Amino acid sequence: MAEILKEILKDIPESVEISIALFEGANIVLYTKSRDFFLDNNGVIREIVNKIKKRIEVRIDPSMTLEEEKAKEEIEKILTEEAGKINVIFDPQRSQVIIEAEKPGLVIGKAGEILKEIKHKTLWTPLVRRIPAIRSKMIENIRKVLYENNDYRRNFLNKVGERIYSNWVNEKKEEWIRVSFLGGARQVGRSCLYLQTPESRVLLDCGVNIAISGKDAYPYFEIPEFNINALDAVIISHPHLDHCGLVPLLFKMGYRGPVYWTAPTRDISALLCLDYIGVAFKEAKKAIYDASDVKEVVKHSIWLDYEEVCDITPDIRVTFYNAGHTLGSAMVHLHIGNGLHNFLYSGDTKYARTKLLEAAVTKFPRLETMTLESTYGGKDNVQPPREECEKQLIEVIKSTVERKGKILIPVLGVGRAQEVMLIVEELIRKKLIPEIPVFIQGMVWDVTAIHTAYPDFLNNQVKKSIFHHDSNPFLSPIFKQVGSAKERQQIIEETGSCLILATSGMLTGGASVEYFRELAGNPRNSLVFVSYQGEGSLGRRVQSGEKEFVMESNGKRENVEVKMEIHSIEGLSGHSSRNELTRFVYNLDPRPKKIIVVHGESSRCLDLASTLHKLNKIETAAPKNLEAIRIR
Repeated sequence: MAEILKEILKDIPESVEISIALFEGANIVLYTKSRDFFLDNNGVIREIVNKIKKRIEVRIDPSMTLEEEKAKEEIEKILTEEAGKINVIFDPQRSQVIIEAEKPGLVIGKAGEILKEIKHKTLWTPLVRRIPAIRSKMIENIRKVLYENNDYRRNFLNKVGERIYSNWVNEKKEEWIRVSFLGGARQVGRSCLYLQTPESRVLLDCGVNIAISGKDAYPYFEIPEFNINALDAVIISHPHLDHCGLVPLLFKMGYRGPVYWTAPTRDISALLCLDYIGVAFKEAKKAIYDASDVKEVVKHSIWLDYEEVCDITPDIRVTFYNAGHTLGSAMVHLHIGNGLHNFLYSGDTKYARTKLLEAAVTKFPRLETMTLESTYGGKDNVQPPREECEKQLIEVIKSTVERKGKILIPVLGVGRAQEVMLIVEELIRKKLIPEIPVFIQGMVWDVTAIHTAYPDFLNNQVKKSIFHHDSNPFLSPIFKQVGSAKERQQIIEETGSCLILATSGMLTGGASVEYFRELAGNPRNSLVFVSYQGEGSLGRRVQSGEKEFVMESNGKRENVEVKMEIHSIEGLSGHSSRNELTRFVYNLDPRPKKIIVVHGESSRCLDLASTLHKLNKIETAAPKNLEAIRIR
C-alpha cells in the first residue's frame, strides 16, 4: 500500500471499517462498510483533505448497495417526469450509478438534494450525464466503451494513481525542465511538445499535418530522448487533427498510459480520428491506425473540467483553462515541482468573445514560461471586426441568392462550423438574409450534436438557449442533415439557392472537395473561406487565385476550372488575430518571464516573437522543430 494511503487511514476512526482503499488517477477512493460514515462522515474527510491537499471520495462497499433492479425503481420514483428521458447505468465495481438525462438540473435538484436522496435510499453514488438535444452516436459509443470496460478502467486508474504517488516520500533530485519541439514549431500542423523533468515525461498534443502527406506530416517520434515506454502522460489541448490526430498511433505503438483532456475534446477527437481513418479508406490509402486504437484511447482517457487541479506525475500538476478556440479547448497550466516552475501550454487561443465561446482566460495563479500560437501573428494579420465580417457574409449570401447560386463554406468540423451556424441562424431569424436551407455534412452534424451535450463549455447566451429546447439555435428547421452521397448529388443538381457547410476546411478531403469539384465551374456559385488555409493545401491554392485544377472522381482524373466567386472572411477564425495576441499577452496576470512562439508560419513566428519582446521587455524565442529549450 502506498505511503499516502497509510497516512490517510491513520486519521479514520477505528470504528469505521474501510474495506478497500485505492486510487482513481489522482483521486483517492475509500470504500466503507459503514452506512453512517458513507452518508455523513462529520467532516473527517474534509480535515484529511486539508492536511494532505488531495481529493478523497468515500463510497459504500459494493456488497452493500441496493440490488440494481430495485435501485433503478427507486431512482425512477424519485425523479419527476420533468427531467425528461433518462437512462440508468450501473457500475457495480465502483458502487456508482450513472444517470443520463435530458435535463440534468432536475436530476441534481436544488443544492444537490435529489442526488442526496438517491444516495441515501440506494447507497449508490450517483453521477449525472446530459443526453444531447441532437442524438450523437459518437457520445453513445464512447459512453458504451467506458461502461463496458469498468473493470479494466478501475485497474488502470489505480495504476495511474500508484505512479502519481510513487514518490510521495519525496526524494530530492536535481531540478530541471526541458521542452523538445517534435512538431508545430515554425509551422502550422503536427503540434507536439515533449516536456521532461528528472521525474516525468509528458507529451503535450500529438497532431498530424493534414495539408501534406508522408512522413513530414507526423511528429519526430524518432528523436533519441523520446521513449514511448517511459511516457507518463499525454495531454491534449483541443480537438483539431493538427493537435489530436496521432494519439491513436501512440496506442498502436504500445502506449497504455493516461490521456488528459476535457470531455468534449475526448468525444470530438475520437470522432475526428475515426473520420481520418475513413478519409484514408476513401482515398485508397492505408490508415496509420485503426478503430481499435481509437477505442484504446477512450479506455485510457481521464477528463477534467476547467480549473480542476489534478496531479498527473509525482512532480507535475495540471489545470485546464478556457482557451476560447473550440468547444472544450484548453490552455494547459503545469505546476512543476514543489513551486519550482509554472509552464503554460496555450494550444490555440481566441482572445475575443464569439457567438459560441467566451474569450480565453488571462489570469493564472502563477506563470513563468508559456508557449503562444502565431497562426495570425504576422504584422499583416490584422483581422476586421466581427460586425464587418458578418456584413461581408450577408453581402455574399444575398448576391449569390439573387443570381440563383449556391454558397459553399468549407469548414473545420469543430468550431468554425458551429460558429457559422449560429451566425446564419441569427441572420435568418432577424430577416437580414433570405431564408434558404443550410445543408450540414455528416461529421459537422455529429460535432454539433456533441456541442448540445456540453452547454457548460459554451458562452452564457448559447448555454441558456440550449437549456431551453424551444430556443436552441442548433435545432432550427433551417438546418438539414446530409445523410448520403445521393442526397449530396440532389443538392448539387436539383436544389435551388442554399448554403452548404462541409468539411474539410482546407479542401484536403471530405465532402467539401466533392462539392467544390461540382460547383466550381458555375459563376453563379460562391465559395467562402472562414478558416486558415495550410501551406500546400488545395484551399490555399484556390484562395491564392489558381483557376485550373486536375482532380480525381471515381478513379478518373478531370480538369476543374474555377469560375465561382472566391471570398475569404478571416475575422471569423477561431484563432486570435495579431492584435488579439498582443492584447492577450499584455493582459496576462501574472506576466510571464519567457514566451515561446509556435504554431505559425516561420515568418509569423519570428515577427510575433520580436514584437512581443519589444512591447513587453519579455524574453522570447521561436524555436524550430527538433530544437529543445531548457525552461528551468
